[in-house]
Amino acid sequence: MRSEVWSHLTKIQRGKKVKCNYCEKSYACDSNKTSTSGLWKHFKNCQANKSIKIDERQKVLARQLNDNDGGDGGIANITVLVFNKEACRRAMGKMIIVDELPFSFIEGVGFRKFMRYACPKFDIPSCRTVAMDILKLYSDEKEILKGKLISNKHRVCLTTDCWTSIQNISYMVIMAHFIDKNWVMYKKILNFSMVPNHKGETIRKLIETCLLDWGIEHVSTITIDNASANDGAIVYIKKVLKNWKVDGMVLGGSFMHVRCFAHIVNLIVNDGLKEFNVAIASIRNAVKYFRSSPSRLAKFKICIEREKIECKKLAILDVPTRWNATYLMLNSALKFEKAFDRMAEEDGFYCKYFVERENGKEREGPPTTEDWEKGRKFVKFLKTFYETTLKFSASSSVTSNLYFQHLLKIFSDRQDPILSDMAKNMKTKFDKYWGSVEKMNKILIVATVLDPRHKLEFVGCIGRLYDNILVESTKDEIKNLLYELYNQYKG
Repeated sequence: MRSEVWSHLTKIQRGKKVKCNYCEKSYACDSNKTSTSGLWKHFKNCQANKSIKIDERQKVLARQLNDNDGGDGGIANITVLVFNKEACRRAMGKMIIVDELPFSFIEGVGFRKFMRYACPKFDIPSCRTVAMDILKLYSDEKEILKGKLISNKHRVCLTTDCWTSIQNISYMVIMAHFIDKNWVMYKKILNFSMVPNHKGETIRKLIETCLLDWGIEHVSTITIDNASANDGAIVYIKKVLKNWKVDGMVLGGSFMHVRCFAHIVNLIVNDGLKEFNVAIASIRNAVKYFRSSPSRLAKFKICIEREKIECKKLAILDVPTRWNATYLMLNSALKFEKAFDRMAEEDGFYCKYFVERENGKEREGPPTTEDWEKGRKFVKFLKTFYETTLKFSASSSVTSNLYFQHLLKIFSDRQDPILSDMAKNMKTKFDKYWGSVEKMNKILIVATVLDPRHKLEFVGCIGRLYDNILVESTKDEIKNLLYELYNQYKG
């Protein structure tokens, strides 16, 4: 009598091999001569066979994972896990979010085949189900954070940012920074949404809605761009918080409004770029030339070899509207000055490229010795701004106590006449947005004074930026402010 096991197998290679109908694993055998005991053993243990009842309570050994595990295969504790379908779906949702994958990824043939071997017990859900899981994951995480903010009554610092995309769509984001009872600093995005415009009324309504949604009643500061429309929004939020809670603000909200320093730096640097427009455009066009085709790139590499320039990375092309990208472009291109000069001698099309008209006028370039010299000076000048921006862009460390040190570094005296004049013009632009020392938010000075490396003596350095006469009166004012802050937090 023919064995039942053959109904679960398919003959291949003219009957010399058979393939399992479930896991597609093949075995060498002859249906007329081979014993079926080995085939029965595979059939009973085949995980792809849905007809086999598997004990869901069966445990397996696995590496102990946590939310911060990068999967690098390092030393980890071994733990016992039980298959949990809901946990797998939750992990899949986190994978989609963290790796920024499209929902259609889970419907890919390769992923489904991999999961069939890696975890046959897990039924891969549809795109719609994954989308619902991610929304539920967001809701769960939101409730956890909301409960933490409400129960512990954390005083948060809000940061807002508005911008317009290339599709001419306006967006606004609201972030919160706070320190928990264990002195751990958190940065959380509370709101990210489209807005009709960037007017003060729109901004204030969105901030108020965000505070209500998250149950936030204690706000320390709000860092916002330097548009005049934002001043009215801050006044409105102060009035709202005052009605909600008596102690909802620090010292009645007198120091709530913080003007974004990174935004000010961006404005004054873009203004300073105008002094070097021709030199920068010449170098940019030179980089654009060899980056525009493989043949030009090959010629440029030959020039690099002949000039014996040792550099692993070639000059990069910048985004003209982003000054930090322009800095990186200039910094990388300056290393290849001799290679560009050789290109002018050996590549006949190089100089002709700059004669061609672009947007109705001839291209700037090729870069001259004077252009390269200006580029070197400007890179040295921009380096301070670039490093300052990186410092203030940190999200896992406190930056408010670094403000004055970097400000003094930026506007220190320059020996070069061109850079000195540019620094003065930038200082004028800075004063326009930040104002005098009387109007400055004194909380930033307090943050510096609380740094044990500086203390109250650092207030004397303000005289290098502002009027020396105001230093002593400012020092007394900061001392009184420290007492007021202490008394409020003590109460």
